[in-house]
Amino acid sequence: MTSPKRPARSLPSSRRPKRPSGSQKRLPQPRRVALAKVKDDFSRYLKMAADQEILITRHGRPAGVLIGFQSEEDWFEYRLENHPEFLRRVQEARQALRAGLGTRIENVPH
Repeated sequence: MTSPKRPARSLPSSRRPKRPSGSQKRLPQPRRVALAKVKDDFSRYLKMAADQEILITRHGRPAGVLIGFQSEEDWFEYRLENHPEFLRRVQEARQALRAGLGTRIENVPH
């Protein structure tokens, strides 16, 4: 007697989700570094993070991201882009524009 068939586990690439159409640019992959290495040489990795995100792993699994900034302006932009109140106001403004409640740039007095 034979055992019941189980679904094959091979070909995991066939189960990978398809990339949406549109831009085919790939996001830069962050550099993966073990937490122990980051702890041992934090200053070095902080400098590296100014150019590329550092994905900190614990036991091989993602645990955090180290993001560095080259200038204070970069820090300000990051804070603004991730501030919940700012994001809420942008969303409200977009909804107002879709509803026809905006002002055309040509109608703004100079």
